[in-house]
Amino acid sequence: MAHRAIKPHVSESLRGLAPAFVDYSENVLFGDLWQREQLSLRDRSLITISALVAGGLMEQLPYHLRLSVENGLQQEEIVEVITHLAYYAGWPRAASALQVVEVVFGNKA
Repeated sequence: MAHRAIKPHVSESLRGLAPAFVDYSENVLFGDLWQREQLSLRDRSLITISALVAGGLMEQLPYHLRLSVENGLQQEEIVEVITHLAYYAGWPRAASALQVVEVVFGNKA
């Protein structure tokens, strides 16, 4: 079963600056890796959010939070994952991630 296509969040301004980066993002990362059938898109989103939070990479988190909802995750599941990660990735990283969740989704539960 093929996964639906995912449009990467790569700034068009990067196309002129780093065309290979844009190509890899579109064709390798989202065109190949995210399309592999061994994991669902939901699972890939869960893994990606976890990696971003653990690495303290909040800049990419808003895109992946919205994508995770498209891929079937619920906001309460995302919050629970981040709460769980607080003990493994660090409290400040989890707190920062929850602030991003609040901005992206508003303060709705």
